[in-house]
Amino acid sequence: MEVEPKVQFEDTAIAFSYKTDAELRKANFIFTLVNHPMISSIATGAVKLGLFLRLPIKGLIRSTVFDHFCGGETIDQCAPIVKKLGALHVGAILDYSVEGGETEEGFDKTTEEILRTFEASKKNGTIPFGVFKMTGLASTSLLEKINSKMTLTPDELAAFDRVRNRVDRICARAHEYKVHVLIDAEETWIQDPIDQLAYEMMRKYNTQSAIVFNTYQMYRVDMLANMKSAYHDATMHNYYLGVKMVRGAYMEKERERADKMGYPDPIQPNKQATDDSFNKGLAFCIDNKQRISIMCGSHNDYSNQYLTVLMEKHSMKNNDDRVWFAQLYGMSDPISFNLAKKGYNVAKYLPYGPVKSVIPYLLRRADENTSVAGQSSRELMLIRKELNRRKSA
Repeated sequence: MEVEPKVQFEDTAIAFSYKTDAELRKANFIFTLVNHPMISSIATGAVKLGLFLRLPIKGLIRSTVFDHFCGGETIDQCAPIVKKLGALHVGAILDYSVEGGETEEGFDKTTEEILRTFEASKKNGTIPFGVFKMTGLASTSLLEKINSKMTLTPDELAAFDRVRNRVDRICARAHEYKVHVLIDAEETWIQDPIDQLAYEMMRKYNTQSAIVFNTYQMYRVDMLANMKSAYHDATMHNYYLGVKMVRGAYMEKERERADKMGYPDPIQPNKQATDDSFNKGLAFCIDNKQRISIMCGSHNDYSNQYLTVLMEKHSMKNNDDRVWFAQLYGMSDPISFNLAKKGYNVAKYLPYGPVKSVIPYLLRRADENTSVAGQSSRELMLIRKELNRRKSA
């Protein structure tokens, strides 16, 4: 698929206009680190060891990767960044990134924190989405048991009812405040009950427009077919389908588990197959825009450019509210801010939470930037281009 780009991502003055020289130098340091797999592996290993030994490394983490990839420890601490992004027409998605809670008390606490992000959105027009991970609200073992179609005990049935109630409270608040809510995707062995709850919520709250969005990891071999099936369900039950498309986040875990347990690898055989699936998904969503709203969650230049071309082909305005582009805070600023400059709907995932609790998220970012061929190299090249431009300005 050859496309003539409507938007170029090379303008670093636009891309990094919200960063100070010091912030840009910090970005240069971080991406120089992750651009070298061996150094990155040593650094992340040292962080894990330091945490295990309870060494006082929180301050070092906070002043480097935490400040670069996260908004703060609380919603209030995120406010300056939300304001800074909003001034450049980029929305913020407050993403409470605390992981690993496995108690009913912890799930309820996470639910209340997610609801607070909607209160922040109500007060601030530049927070267009809320987001949550189902494993923040439910036991992984419970989701896995449901996914495997095992019979639940009465206590487990009651626990899943509590999960459903938590999800419903969040989606009801989103519907009341007219704020979109994204349900993040997770591993294949717990994804079915997540999908089940997502579609329940869509049937209930997406009757007038797409409020609830499910996430589709296009590196899965079955995902394009799953998305098309979801579209047919939405058509049959007369609701709007909210689609957030990503390439995927658990490739190594998925392949290791499939190999260990002897079932077919659920992941596409190579990057090109994933890219093809992703771009076919974009085309399918735009072809069916009367029923589908889409968020393109991608750091890939081509996919973002391809979506702008599809929109033009369908005579859609740049700011059509059925189409959003999203990237992670601290990554792919050339994509985000150049799209926003052209009037497209853009939002940044803005993780927040206590430094120690957010470390699993930060380690995944390091792994992701190291493993995606060319991602950190391109990021680093554009950061250095902007540093040089500022020196010569």
